[in-house]
Amino acid sequence: MFLTIVALFVRIISNPLANFYQKLAGRFDSSISVNLYSSFFMALFCLPFLFFIDWSAFGFNFYILALFAGLLCFLGTICLIKALSIGEMSVLGPVNSYKSIIGLLGAFFLLGEIPSIRALFGFILIISASFLFPVYEGGFSINKSVLFRFLALLFTGLEAVILKKIILMSSPFVSFVLWCYTGFIFSFLFAFICKKVSLKNKSNLKFCFFIAVLLSLMQISTNIVFKHLDVGLSLSLFQLSSIVSLILGFGFLNEKGIIKKTTGAVIMILGSVLILI
Repeated sequence: MFLTIVALFVRIISNPLANFYQKLAGRFDSSISVNLYSSFFMALFCLPFLFFIDWSAFGFNFYILALFAGLLCFLGTICLIKALSIGEMSVLGPVNSYKSIIGLLGAFFLLGEIPSIRALFGFILIISASFLFPVYEGGFSINKSVLFRFLALLFTGLEAVILKKIILMSSPFVSFVLWCYTGFIFSFLFAFICKKVSLKNKSNLKFCFFIAVLLSLMQISTNIVFKHLDVGLSLSLFQLSSIVSLILGFGFLNEKGIIKKTTGAVIMILGSVLILI
């Protein structure tokens, strides 16, 4: 249990810090380039461990799931970096609470699951809290950055379910190594096709290194938490990252509206907990 608590704390802190550096890097280079170099560093970190894993122990279906998870991870990261490059962290961090709404609606339309009164109340709380995040003067607006963030939520939400399956079929460590390499493969292929292999701003290389370290910590800690807790409970606890996003946005990026946005974030976290637990 102690390891799970430590992993949860690391996950809550590392994810918004990685988003912070993704935002800094995304101001000068494309999301494709930033993601490629971050993925490259993560693959480099895992290189020595490739030889200590018996890869023949896993079947064909396992690797298909790993590739699918890598593709979803790549798409989610691209959309997230793009959203961060044009939006505010203090808005996009709390918007992560919409992941629980996506899960709620998906379960209703695809599985026929009827949401409980508690879940519906959480749904209403999240929607209502959205109006405390004025993207434009006069109220909440679904602009381009929020749309990209929603796409990132969709991809990463699906990825989380598949990762849980991969972890149960292997281990948190094996899942992490595969996550790094499948993400790098798709990042490289897409960057090569789009001819965006190099960074325009060479100083962004250090930001990509920081991103790689933080995302590595984030994913390892996520895998450990998924190993010991249900996905729904894990995702609800991960919502606490939005508070760290608010602190980074207000303290280092000079974003405005601290009272409204903090109030909205707290309400959204409560709404997510009601839906996911």
